[in-house]
Amino acid sequence: MKLLVTGGAGYIGSIVTQQLVQLGHAVTVLDDLSTGHEDAVDPAAELVVADLHDAARVLTPEAGFQGVLHFAAKALVGEAATHPELYWSTNVAGSLALLEAMRLAGVPRLVFSSTCATYGQPDRVPMTEDLPTRPANAYGASKLAVDLMIRSYAEAHGLAAVSLRYFNVAGAYGGLGERHVVETHLIPNALMVASGDREALDLHGEDYPTPDGTCVRDYIHIDDLAKAHVLALGAAEAGRHQVYNLGTGTGFSVREVIAAVRTVTGHPVPVRVGPRRPGDPAALVASSALAERELGWRPQHTDLVTIVGDAWAFAQDRARAGATRQA
Repeated sequence: MKLLVTGGAGYIGSIVTQQLVQLGHAVTVLDDLSTGHEDAVDPAAELVVADLHDAARVLTPEAGFQGVLHFAAKALVGEAATHPELYWSTNVAGSLALLEAMRLAGVPRLVFSSTCATYGQPDRVPMTEDLPTRPANAYGASKLAVDLMIRSYAEAHGLAAVSLRYFNVAGAYGGLGERHVVETHLIPNALMVASGDREALDLHGEDYPTPDGTCVRDYIHIDDLAKAHVLALGAAEAGRHQVYNLGTGTGFSVREVIAAVRTVTGHPVPVRVGPRRPGDPAALVASSALAERELGWRPQHTDLVTIVGDAWAFAQDRARAGATRQA
């Protein structure tokens, strides 16, 4: 298929692009490179540097695109609290511009990068797709708004659409991994402490109602996540908006992640304990039973040490490449 990947220079989008290219799809990446990296885009894909609001420049009726995988978004919870306007403008208005461009160009299918943040504080774990959606911040609210927009386009215009609600994505694949300008994720931050690039890891709260008092999260390997997008693309049905949670079904606490980082790296990870962050749920663990049943998807990389090990190998490769360039 001829496919457009928005945000294809970012962590998840670049790896999905790589897997799509490997499967023989013709891929165009749309990315403004505000947080993505040009060198992360597969050489076999075409890169168009443009804003999401300008999607119609690429999605013309003559271009013949057969599907879109939509990753382009702002995704910092702290920033969303202080500058919600950025999230409504980029995530919501930008996605509306994309949907309109798709409609006018006759692009029939969409896979959307949604998030478990649409649920907010869950009533129960493991979390199924029928849980109430009560996002606790503008990031989750903006993603939920896009999910609702997509549903209306499916019902009104026959769009074949799938929203994938991820839990905590980690690991590396094909020489690509996390390298955010502002890093907020636990595993890469812990690895930076292990490598000596940071003095200590900030632990936000140790008084949660969990076995060791720290937050519990479901970590999904990026390779498994990317494969889910490929399956979703093939499963999308005209006039239907499908929503799937993606995780392993197993939760690991912050202290368990720190222990895994110490095991993988062989380095200490000093910790600074601070208060809870407002709105942090005690536990977020996915039920992916629906994705398994309807997409035939099942995660293969469920061992935390494996996930951390792949992320560490990527970080070490990046460090060696930087040292070589400086030599």
